Amino acid sequence: MIKVFVPLDSAALSMGADEVATAISERIGSQDVTVIRTGSRGMLWLEPLVEVETAAGRIGYANVSVDMVPELFVSDFLSGADHKSKIGLVQDHEFLKSQNRITFSRVGIIDPLSIADYESHGGLAGLRKALTMSATSIVEQVTESGLRGRGGAGFPAGIKWQTVLNTESDQKYICCNADEGDSGTFADRMLMEGDPFTLIEGMIIAGIAVGATKGLIYVRSEYPHAIDILNRAIAVAKEHKLLGESVLGSAFEFELEVRVGAGSYVCGEETAMLESLEGKRGMVRAKPPIPALVGLFGKPTVINNVMTLSAVPMILADGAAAYQALGDERSRGTQVFQLAGNIKQGGIVEVAFGVTLGELIDTYGGGTLTGRPVKTVQIGGPLGAYLGKDSWTVAMGYESLAQAGGMLGHGGIVVFDDTVNMAKQARFAMEFCAEESCGKCTPCRIGSTRGVEVIDRIVAGEEQSKNLELLEDLCEVMADGSLCAMGGLTPLPVRSALKLFPADFGIKSGVK
Repeated sequence: MIKVFVPLDSAALSMGADEVATAISERIGSQDVTVIRTGSRGMLWLEPLVEVETAAGRIGYANVSVDMVPELFVSDFLSGADHKSKIGLVQDHEFLKSQNRITFSRVGIIDPLSIADYESHGGLAGLRKALTMSATSIVEQVTESGLRGRGGAGFPAGIKWQTVLNTESDQKYICCNADEGDSGTFADRMLMEGDPFTLIEGMIIAGIAVGATKGLIYVRSEYPHAIDILNRAIAVAKEHKLLGESVLGSAFEFELEVRVGAGSYVCGEETAMLESLEGKRGMVRAKPPIPALVGLFGKPTVINNVMTLSAVPMILADGAAAYQALGDERSRGTQVFQLAGNIKQGGIVEVAFGVTLGELIDTYGGGTLTGRPVKTVQIGGPLGAYLGKDSWTVAMGYESLAQAGGMLGHGGIVVFDDTVNMAKQARFAMEFCAEESCGKCTPCRIGSTRGVEVIDRIVAGEEQSKNLELLEDLCEVMADGSLCAMGGLTPLPVRSALKLFPADFGIKSGVK
């Protein structure tokens, strides 16, 4: 039987992948051919990317449209024959072959809803091993691996798990924060759509490790395809006894469900997410107490994002040392970077920490789509700092990036060419904060509104020296006085834009 793979990833669907899959299926006729829907390989500029399994490996055909399907059959693409869209063996593509795909090792390769496919590609090995270990040993493995939260602050996952394990309670929870709202980020969505069992397995392992019997995945409403696939995957997991009263016939119980958010950016903050999960308005909670002690419904709760939990199965399967061997300094393992914005080759790059920003932009990304020089890059979402060409040699890691004035966040990298106006970008940061603030604290709620006004005055040339001083004071209050990162980080893009590109604000002398 010949296998043809067509992605069901949202990015591919937006480019007509469903229609291509239908057109191929309709032309198969009596041939022994099956069409399998997979996730995306992450080379989004090539979507829809159709692959055909051959004796040599999977041959790819890029940017396939419905109109091209008859041509592909005439050229005998089912045997891997030449065609203008052929890119050769997909695993040998320059974009892929130097990556360290661990979390994304199966995405784009397997049928995301097939347990058999998942197991044949290494799935469930971590869970089966965890079932033979004590809770303490599991937490020790996660701690020794050096795994840190992939959502923002980079807090060590093992320490968070240990806190929940040590806290006595009649009920504990595992909450997955899949409210992926940062600009230029899409790794969570691609993982959930392309390999949901990896996330499910990671959450079950987390539950066994800390004594939690219930898990919730909080997904943004803008991800309907991911929500659908997750719900279907959970149903399949229940059928195969991965979930329920006895996980794989063991004494461990774990239930899992998907909860849909209403589109609030601030609900990406862990305590605002908890409020939303409890049916309340999504507003930030004051800390302490921390969620690991008093979390969902007042119970001890592990909160990690999709990438963090999805790294756990590999750590358990291969051991902490294998994961610890990858990375740079205190940033261990791999990071799933997402290339977006004005970039020629946008998509997913999973490599060990330590890769430079320049390598990601030029080697993997191929420079700007427009062909114009890169002016700046924003890492870490709309609240991340802007970095200039002098940061191209910075190793991508939590501490090294912080030393350069930036933050890693969720690994989203948005590229801008030399036509961008950075005064407008700085204004957008304040405007975005004003729009998305939950309103609980004054520095964020009022400070962002005043920030827009002050930037407008600076750009208009009104008492620039006085207003620059006022803006810096405002940024300091927001950074030091806000309850959460919404207001606390908004000054980052504003300050960096002012420092690197004062001319865009109409400022002739530099800004300190």
